[in-house]
Amino acid sequence: MERKESKINKTKYAYEVIRTRILDGTYTQGQRIVIDQIAKEVGSSHIPVREALRQLEADQLIKYEQNVGAVVRSINDNVYKESLELLAILEGYATAKSTPYINQDDLQELTSINEQLREVVQNYELQRFGELNQTFHMAIYKHCPNQLLIQDIIKVWERLDSVRNGGISFYPSRAPQSITEHETLLSMIAENKPPYEIEAFARDHKLNTLHAFKNKS
Repeated sequence: MERKESKINKTKYAYEVIRTRILDGTYTQGQRIVIDQIAKEVGSSHIPVREALRQLEADQLIKYEQNVGAVVRSINDNVYKESLELLAILEGYATAKSTPYINQDDLQELTSINEQLREVVQNYELQRFGELNQTFHMAIYKHCPNQLLIQDIIKVWERLDSVRNGGISFYPSRAPQSITEHETLLSMIAENKPPYEIEAFARDHKLNTLHAFKNKS
């Protein structure tokens, strides 16, 4: 039993090590993951590392290439756009499912985060904007009764984060528009608009990001 738990822990450790390096850009797109090297770092055999890589493959962060092995997945513009389309559907539904549980204190917190977003845009802190933007949406999604849905959203976010580290980014003028849309969304929640209206608006909010990306210079 202890040996099995140790194996699970080492698999989880290897998973977190590789995943973190992909998301922070240490491992770049197309780079080969050397199993022997990771195994030495985490102090395990090759088996937990291989299991970790299978999990990362399921997360679509790595892929297997013939005669090469595991490499960091390269995501082109088309896959990036498809990921945004998927997020539009998932986030629209998650927002609608969350809003019945959002109270006045939550709205004040969300308004405060949105004001912070306005400040970082004025200071041209685009990386900070991305972080705060996710904080804003997670402050909504924490109320969602379907947490499996939120886990799927986070996985797509992480995949997009790895792409941004590879050089793909949003069109900068989108940020102020996004803040204004946040204000509208909060007003809709405060006014108890029907869930289908909130879902449609939240979906369009993400699709507007997609449109900005398509029209980037």
